Amino acid sequence: MRIAILGAGPAGLYLAYLVKRRSPPTDVMVVEQNPADATFGFGVVFSDRALDFLREDDEATYAAIVPPMESWADITLNHRGERIVIDGIGFAAIGRLKLLQLLQARARSVGVAPVYGHTVTSLDEFDGYDLVVGADGVNSLVRRTHEAAFGATLRTLTNRFAWFGTTKRFETLTQTFIQADVGSFNAHHYRYAPDLSTFIVEVDQATFAKAGFAGMSEAETRAACERIFEQTLEGHSLISNNSVWRQFPIVHNARWSHGNRVLLGDALHTAHFSIGSGTRLALEDAIALDKALTAHVDVPTALAAYEAARRPILEKLVAGANGSAEWYEHFGEHMRLGPIDFAMSYVTRSGRIDIERLRKLSPKFVEQYEREQGSRAPDAAQHER
Repeated sequence: MRIAILGAGPAGLYLAYLVKRRSPPTDVMVVEQNPADATFGFGVVFSDRALDFLREDDEATYAAIVPPMESWADITLNHRGERIVIDGIGFAAIGRLKLLQLLQARARSVGVAPVYGHTVTSLDEFDGYDLVVGADGVNSLVRRTHEAAFGATLRTLTNRFAWFGTTKRFETLTQTFIQADVGSFNAHHYRYAPDLSTFIVEVDQATFAKAGFAGMSEAETRAACERIFEQTLEGHSLISNNSVWRQFPIVHNARWSHGNRVLLGDALHTAHFSIGSGTRLALEDAIALDKALTAHVDVPTALAAYEAARRPILEKLVAGANGSAEWYEHFGEHMRLGPIDFAMSYVTRSGRIDIERLRKLSPKFVEQYEREQGSRAPDAAQHER
């Protein structure tokens, strides 16, 4: 079998590794338009138990990726000068480039040598291949070539975000919300190495316009964000890496394959960065596709089996991500709430966690929430009278 994979991000690299590990005679070609060391952003964050889903079937990759990860057990919210800790909701993070390098090494270990710096302009280049995989991200050529056949849609959210780094070390995944003269700001920040952190600044549409960000250079944007988050950064600077304002794209496909073309990762779906699942979902897509190819010799049958097995799982996760994205679209309105109510609104934003589940996950936070709710009850009752 001959397989062409467009895109050497986590989804494409991991699929190439899995296929070649399982079937060494398979001809696997990976094509990437960017250099091997090019990556957008700073850290990749994983929710829950990081990469435990790899442990059962791929101990070697798990053992390679997990040791350099930074991990923590709580989330911290900073709002109106108050610090709220939501216990028991763990995350782990690793540098984007570090993760790519580790996956590149896994691919090389089974004889896969990606072709970098090659821009594919037509899928005709892969005539004669048994399978063409679109792991080529949000702007996927594979998806765009067969847009109608996939039933593909793409819409962008209204909020803007800029992805920075900083040498300021943060002990947990932290959200800092600031109401400034020009509008509402939020920073998502977490460490991904002992001395490096991701620092994503987000603003709503009104703030973006009022602050004049559209007319600023990248350096001016960085300086403005440093001023807004001066107390949070504690003297540390922001680091730029193509840190321009972006709007998050929501990608959806009614069908996952067309003939011998199939999608996975961001080419197939996106999950808002606020839930820390995008890279994990891409890796799990690769696992599901490889399993389908293992079980079915006929390519169309394998692709149908991949979608049938993976879609129900994925749609639940993406629905939660979309719920989270919608909350952030209105985060300025939510900031009108007091700190503890704001924190409860935040932690339940995806619709996947209710108070009873939260009581098991985050007992200290729920105890604080109910204590503060109870202390307000007499005042509320007096007001009603």
